[in-house]
Order: sequence, then structure tokens, then C-alpha cells
Amino acid sequence: MKPIEGATALLFAAGLGTRLKPFTDHHPKALARVNGRTLLERNISYLRSFGIARIVVNVHHFADQIIDEIATLSDPSSIIISHEQEQPLETGGGLVYARPHLMEGGRPFVVMNVDILTDLDLNRLYAAHQQSDAVATLAVTSRASTRQFLFDSTMRLWGWKNNTTSEYRWSDRALNDSLAYSFSGVNIISPRLFDALPTGGVFSITDSYIQLAAHHLIKGMDHTGDAVIDVGRPESIAIAEAHFG
Repeated sequence: MKPIEGATALLFAAGLGTRLKPFTDHHPKALARVNGRTLLERNISYLRSFGIARIVVNVHHFADQIIDEIATLSDPSSIIISHEQEQPLETGGGLVYARPHLMEGGRPFVVMNVDILTDLDLNRLYAAHQQSDAVATLAVTSRASTRQFLFDSTMRLWGWKNNTTSEYRWSDRALNDSLAYSFSGVNIISPRLFDALPTGGVFSITDSYIQLAAHHLIKGMDHTGDAVIDVGRPESIAIAEAHFG
């Protein structure tokens, strides 16, 4: 049995997708198409290709369109909807809201952004997470981006920076020799992370990671060389179509 087979995944699809306007004025970003296939369908197929049995999809913006699309996919009964009806709860709040669906078997689970396309080997990421006993393991690569996570020499998370504004956030103290990597939109999370998170509300999981990293082991796994495309902007769809058939 491969490390990740039978695990659960959470696919973040609730956001407003403002970077993908004007498409998201009338549709959720999850239904943007790359070579005729929606991001939602592509990432559900990607997760299933690793033997992931249960997939939770969080929804808010044009939720009905996503729910209708899921009904057309193969084996829709294995896909669970986490509907943030009143407002989008951001990544941290959405994770906590979906908690009841993610605790099956007490196993670590996958969390992925719907607007990311990648050929990352999830088995490798899951195995790295299990070996380190971290509360979360982030897939990262060495590539240019506006925001990056900062790690020490052991790939323990230590901070974050905004390359546009030169803002830095540190979990404890500044590191002079930190390593900067860009997040790939995929995490493995252990259920015990919930014990350290707020019990509800609207908040970013990135902010929580930085706050918690001083006292909880949060690791990065470098998978530079794999394709990672953020399909959150109209111009990136053409780039994605050149990489993913």
C-alpha cells in the first residue's frame, strides 16, 4: 500500500477568485477550464490518482455551480461538500469548518488549493510528513513569487516574506541565513494541528503557521523540478495549457 492511499483530502474552492476576473464575476474559479477540463475536475482526478478515497470540497462563491459540476463527475458520492454559506472563511477558517470531515481514522490528510496545477508526487510528500512527525508539511519549490516561506537549514518553517513590500514575519527571531521557498499550494496536515488553531472564524492558515512554528514542528519539502502553476490569473491559463494536456 502506498503511503497516501485511503487518505482524505480537502480541496479549497470557496474563494472569490478576484484575480481571475472577469470570469469569476459569474463563475467560481474552480470551474475555469484548462484545455477543456475544469480545475475542479483536474484536481479531483489528480488526488484520486494517488488512491485518495474521500475528497472534501469547500464552497461559497457560486457554490451551486460547483455542486452541480461535482454531480457530473464519476463517483460523486465520495466527494463531500463543506458549504461556507454565510461568508468565505479563508484558508484557516475553512480548514477548521471542514474539520468534522477530516478526522476519519486520525490520519494526516491532504489540503490543496483548487487553482494550483502540479505533478508533485503526493506519496513522496506524505512519506516525508510521516517521517518528520510534523504537524504540517508544505510542498515548496525554488521559484520566483511575490510571497515566500522562510526555513532554517533543516527545512523547519521559521518565517514569511513579501517580496513586493519587503515585509517579513518571523515565528520567533529573525534568521540571517534563512532559505526562501515558494509554496506550491499543497500541504499534509496532522489532525493534532487543530488543537493549536482557533476553533472558528475567518483567518489565514499562513498566518497561523507563522505564529505556531516557534513551538510546533512545521516543515517544508522541496520538490523543485516539478511543474507548479498557479491558475489564479487569466494569463496563467495559457501557461497551464502548455504544460497540462
